[in-house]
Amino acid sequence: MARRMLVDAYHWQKGVGEKRAAYGDFRWGVIEPNTFGTDEFVEFCRMIGAEPYICHNGLADVQENLDWVAYCNATDGKFADMRKANGNPKPFDVKFWSVGNERYDTAYVNRVRNTAKAMKELYPDIQITCSGSQGNQGKKMPGVQSYLMETAGDYLDYISVHNYWLPRGNDLPRYDYMTAIAQSENPEKYIKIVSKSLDDKNMGRLKIAFDEWNLRAWQHPGFPRNKMNDYEDPEVLRLVEERIAGNDLNSHYTMADALFAASFLNACLRNSERVTMGNIAPLVNTRGPLYVHPKGIVKRTHFHAMFMYTNELESQVAPIQITTDKLVHETGSVAVVDAVATVDENAENWAISLINRHPREDVVCTINLGNRMLDGKYEATILTGGTPQAFNDIEHPNRVAPKRTELIFENGAVKLPPHSLIIVHVQGENK
Repeated sequence: MARRMLVDAYHWQKGVGEKRAAYGDFRWGVIEPNTFGTDEFVEFCRMIGAEPYICHNGLADVQENLDWVAYCNATDGKFADMRKANGNPKPFDVKFWSVGNERYDTAYVNRVRNTAKAMKELYPDIQITCSGSQGNQGKKMPGVQSYLMETAGDYLDYISVHNYWLPRGNDLPRYDYMTAIAQSENPEKYIKIVSKSLDDKNMGRLKIAFDEWNLRAWQHPGFPRNKMNDYEDPEVLRLVEERIAGNDLNSHYTMADALFAASFLNACLRNSERVTMGNIAPLVNTRGPLYVHPKGIVKRTHFHAMFMYTNELESQVAPIQITTDKLVHETGSVAVVDAVATVDENAENWAISLINRHPREDVVCTINLGNRMLDGKYEATILTGGTPQAFNDIEHPNRVAPKRTELIFENGAVKLPPHSLIIVHVQGENK
């Protein structure tokens, strides 16, 4: 999904077919060539095993948005024929759609109602969301506005929620480990606020799509701009380069980013009956978990955390109890240890995620999986660094990387290394 000021200038038909129409995105000072359009996006999603999720232009009329759904999902008709002519005879069957992005005004709410209603009438199986709540950069975390629910709630399946927890600034602050890690319980607080807001409005059936999240807000000094500028203007070019350089300093993405990402995912898993979609933003470069450069790719610390969760956890969330102290910082306190337990459908194989947020100290905690405590050696994967500020870059791409290890439990107690994420595997012992 793209940010509002890009989406609101985007017209999907200019990004399909052989003749693409580039356009100037003056608010961000760049030319969008439209070489990566709907067909390429869906192909990319299928290639990586992801489900495509498309965001409509929040200012477009209902018909333009319906035509886009038809291009993707119809079997016949004008726009199905257009898709076929572009080399895709079968429908894309795009299931997830958002009506606009980061808009909250009355006109937008009415457009959501009209668009979502029309989409549901023609394609009842698609899932629709819209802008619901945005609590970016340390601001108060709001609930969902009543007018949106009263006007459009009956036609929605999700509500979209965004947050970036560390404020942006033109001085490109790095933030120390503790300032960053002190934010790690705020995602769950936000989920609770939005969930209660939905329940209070009798809209508890709506799921939460946390479709923009990241520890760090994007740096973009001088942008967004409010007036048209020459894209070759030296001042515009300088600001664009400053934006790129500031966001892509790999030294910013430390163990704090990895442990925050793991904490965010734990919060989603503990609230998985409400949160059924989560999309980090951006995916590549800027604040993304992957940094792509002319000679290769750097997997940043939070990439490894997300990879571990994707590939090592089991399919079901299970109860877990832990004993842990508080980690105190001037901006607040968080639990030193965070944990989530998962188990397969047969309740035979377990994978437990354990986060030690302490920057310097080993921590002993006690874990209870219900009817028994763990005892003995268990295979595990650990992600940590030599210091809390450890990061990966072009010269040292594997400074922080997952490693296989063993974890020793004694009557449920286990010692966790500082600033670490560990996923421990337990087989056949806790039916």
